[in-house]
Amino acid sequence: MPIWSTVAFVTACGLALSTAVLATGVTNQGDVFDRVTHGYAVSDGVKIHYASLGKGPLVVMIHGFPDFWYSWRHQMDALSQTFEVVAIDQRGYNQSDKPKGVESYDMRLLVGDVAAVIRHLGRDRATIVGHDWGGIVAWQFAMNLPQMTENLVILNLPHPQGLSRELRINAEQIKNSEYARNFQQKSPADPTVFFGRPMTAENLAGWVRDPAARKRYVEAFQRSDFEAMLNYYKRNYPRQSGADAPPLPELPKVQAPVLMFHGLRDTALHSDGLSGTWNWVAKDLTLVTAPEAGHFVQQDAADLVTTTMKWWLASRAAH
Repeated sequence: MPIWSTVAFVTACGLALSTAVLATGVTNQGDVFDRVTHGYAVSDGVKIHYASLGKGPLVVMIHGFPDFWYSWRHQMDALSQTFEVVAIDQRGYNQSDKPKGVESYDMRLLVGDVAAVIRHLGRDRATIVGHDWGGIVAWQFAMNLPQMTENLVILNLPHPQGLSRELRINAEQIKNSEYARNFQQKSPADPTVFFGRPMTAENLAGWVRDPAARKRYVEAFQRSDFEAMLNYYKRNYPRQSGADAPPLPELPKVQAPVLMFHGLRDTALHSDGLSGTWNWVAKDLTLVTAPEAGHFVQQDAADLVTTTMKWWLASRAAH
């Protein structure tokens, strides 16, 4: 029996009319930083901090590197009118626990942290949203815990099979991944570890454009563990590329509907990795590209991401 995947390639220009018609739903009640409810779930003895806003079906958001729960402020504000939106701090970051040892950042444990938050909130399943490292956790969550995955939303992180393929055959992706090799080989104390600079809270927050938000990022990174951040790469990122990189074994197809966003100016993850995603999902796939956005598409193209996510989740609920 064939499995049909519907793919919608939508650019920012193509969504201009939809964006004009659909309200973003921003409540204008002040910064979500001051309106969220904070809590902790325990995952095998590790406390995972989360920030929650709104009531309704559960949406769990997972940030990447270097980031924290506040990355989702624009989406949380809009979605909280209809959903309970819960953004976590991944282990090692901000107010979550920071266990020592590379093995403490194994993908199995990162997936378990998300499951622990869902169970802590008294739910059986949720829409899972992930960016960057949060994106790979979200992919793995959906593949390994399909019964807990209502919908899957991925931002700037190709499917593991797509990334693995590009690390074997795409010279530009191989070059783009040199920073990850650096993270795998160096310690946080190395003065050149972070793109030729030391790992400081200020340097890690340098990508944040809004001055008020950047201040919150610096404070969050001052509470974070830089060694833990690198352990994500040391434990989980492929160590080989080019002809030496083995292909991934066959992975289970994602059984949930999938929405993907990709900022085409991403200099870390090549958009060619998106090709073929429809082969690895069993239900509908919607792919939205943002030509002017970079790696942090949820902030660079906040209105596009927020409006599309609202429309897409509403259409899933209607079915």
